[in-house]
Amino acid sequence: MDIPKKFLQYRYQLTIAVAVPLFFSLLLYSAPRIVTILAYFWPLFASTTVFLIAIIVFGGVAQLSTETHGEKAGKRLLDYVAAGRPEHTEEHQNFE
Repeated sequence: MDIPKKFLQYRYQLTIAVAVPLFFSLLLYSAPRIVTILAYFWPLFASTTVFLIAIIVFGGVAQLSTETHGEKAGKRLLDYVAAGRPEHTEEHQNFE
């Protein structure tokens, strides 16, 4: 008599424990095979690979790191903002 009470106490957990593996097994059964997916998308993978290699070869690997260029541009911008432009810092005259 004690076992049916335990089953009723854990009925949601048992239902999930049965339903999740059943769902994944049906999903794996109905899903296409990885070879089929690769056969369908191989032109996309090949063209993307060729395009990335062309960018690296023609663009140069050294130009991919723009850290020093970005630091120089940022420094010049900060110097410009910190210095202030004199035509904007003068007080306006009152003509009253």
